[in-house]
Amino acid sequence: MNPFIQSHLQEIYSTIALLIGLLVFKFISTKAIKKVGKISDLNTSRTKLIVKYSSIGISSIGLVSLLIIWGVKLEDLGLVLSSFFAILGVALFATWSILSNISAGIILFFSFPFKIGDRIKIQDDDFPLEAIITDVRAFYVELKTDEGTLVTYPNNLFLQKGVLLLKKQEL
Repeated sequence: MNPFIQSHLQEIYSTIALLIGLLVFKFISTKAIKKVGKISDLNTSRTKLIVKYSSIGISSIGLVSLLIIWGVKLEDLGLVLSSFFAILGVALFATWSILSNISAGIILFFSFPFKIGDRIKIQDDDFPLEAIITDVRAFYVELKTDEGTLVTYPNNLFLQKGVLLLKKQEL
């Protein structure tokens, strides 16, 4: 048998077990998210987006676990991660509104009381709006006014402003 395989047999077994565990966890979480989306009668594109976000999170956890399994010292890993997060923090500070819209999109996925086709009124002093929800995306909600104007309203403002449900979608 190859000397590398013999000397790293424990790491190989742990890697195989981790990969199987991650695949099972990804499968279960994907099923759960799709079930929540179906029960809540949510748009399939929103459900797919949340599945993608959870896959990225699971993959990140798997990568860190693999590094630990293969003996990367925590001090070295801490140095690399702190450098990475420092650069990421500077980069993300410039794009904080995008991140807040993505986070709000995830929150709205699980607790959005409105559906496509509902007529709503946004209580905003600067930009009062009464419209029908036409689509819910990762960064914004598409609204159509009575005049036929298409308005994109950021997800984070949906969480910050008061929104009244004027008329539920007729089935």
